[in-house]
Amino acid sequence: MARGYNVRANGIRQHLIHYPGQGPAMLLVPGITSPAVTWGFIAERLAERFDVHVLDVRGRGLTQAGDLDYSLDAMAADAVAVAQAAGLGKPIVLGHSMGARIAIRAARGAPDAFAGLVLVDPPVSGPGRRQYPSNWPWYEDSILLAQKGCSAEDMKAFCPTWTEDQRALRAEWLHTCQLDAIDTAFRGFHTDDVHQDLPHLSLPMRLVVAGGAPVIGEEDVAEIRERAPAIEVRVVEGAGHMIPWDDLEGFLAAVLDFKAT
Repeated sequence: MARGYNVRANGIRQHLIHYPGQGPAMLLVPGITSPAVTWGFIAERLAERFDVHVLDVRGRGLTQAGDLDYSLDAMAADAVAVAQAAGLGKPIVLGHSMGARIAIRAARGAPDAFAGLVLVDPPVSGPGRRQYPSNWPWYEDSILLAQKGCSAEDMKAFCPTWTEDQRALRAEWLHTCQLDAIDTAFRGFHTDDVHQDLPHLSLPMRLVVAGGAPVIGEEDVAEIRERAPAIEVRVVEGAGHMIPWDDLEGFLAAVLDFKAT
């Protein structure tokens, strides 16, 4: 049975949801506007292989918000501190989108903190690189709508391929995504260079690519392989950036057999 809990880590209250499993500890770090609860249907399945703890990234969900530092470095420091405060030992970190960039930066800053990384469709934008394919108004408009109160039907304009249950959960929780936190993270997609971190990582890593999304192309995979030659690559063909929402079984097939040793 899933249970939420709080820890004090990196100077703030951090909220996680635990989905108990018998395997190695996994710290799951969601993307830019995904509170932990929205990953529940996925975490339940991941718990077949891992002991899953899903983090509400600062400024989202039930983790502390307000006047905080929302930079990539701050969020990366959170991941390291949370793993320690929650007693996870050296967890595998599964990061989706922004969460994957957090995982990369965190692992560089604390080389012994984690057992392995599963990097799910991380934005490869950055200084001198092409822009992230999603535009800012998509985030701002949906968050402002959620702040007023909206329905699953209202969310259909933003997430047309999602099920009603998935859209209802997003409509319920999106208002917890503090707009300036999201703005800082979105801007960071274009100013933070996580590619420079990759050559410094020696732990087991797997890149999971959304084959039906424009976030990571073949040339990006080639560059990532060049910078991190030992990285494994799995492609979920036809899936959009929110891979588990489009193809849960394909996502699980790309992730469940990951081993840190």
